[in-house]
Amino acid sequence: MHPTLFYGVPSGCSFGSIVALEWLGEPYRLCRIGMPEEVTGDDYRRINPIGETPTLLDAQGNAISESLAILNHIGARGIGRGLGFAQGTRDFDRLNQMLAYLNTSFFSAFGPLWYALEHGANGTDLEALTRYGAAEVRNVHAELEAMLGDKPWLLGEQRTLADAYFIGIARWTRYHKVLDRKDYPGLQRLFDKLEADPAVRFAHAIERQEAAHSNGGFTGHVTLAEAMAQG
Repeated sequence: MHPTLFYGVPSGCSFGSIVALEWLGEPYRLCRIGMPEEVTGDDYRRINPIGETPTLLDAQGNAISESLAILNHIGARGIGRGLGFAQGTRDFDRLNQMLAYLNTSFFSAFGPLWYALEHGANGTDLEALTRYGAAEVRNVHAELEAMLGDKPWLLGEQRTLADAYFIGIARWTRYHKVLDRKDYPGLQRLFDKLEADPAVRFAHAIERQEAAHSNGGFTGHVTLAEAMAQG
């Protein structure tokens, strides 16, 4: 059985895991999970009791949840492609550190803005959440801009899974217009380069349910029921 990635729509952070699987090039399947209804339903909670995406069912049917864990799993399979590094090496530690920053600080900065949008905040609550979220998002962009410097990729000369995870979160400024990425020229350069990447274009098309051409190992979609029966 090929691994199956359960990805959330619209615009889930699982986007980065789709990009990573494309870069890996090994066969995999996708299962589309609607948010918030389907992802919190009883059927999906049998796979992920927390009711969040992404989740990866590996080739043996074992479930792996949380983006950081999934990306490290993919990275371990993609060492030969430069996507990940052997545990115990300095490069592994650097990658894990960057993934952890993206998974905590960068991701979480958008939390107040998502809460305001998804819970219909208004009045003083909306004003407070927006002000706080905007400040957090600007702060993490400034921090990541400093980390990136003049490097072509987040970790340096080599593209890694950190870049795949970055693009899935960075695009959220399309929903939350609290900054102009052009104020962060390094991140704008990285964002534009990733948006032109075939794997990123593929992931966008998958989310939009448009014709999607895989340069990786995508073998097709399965329904949640089919994935559960084969998992």
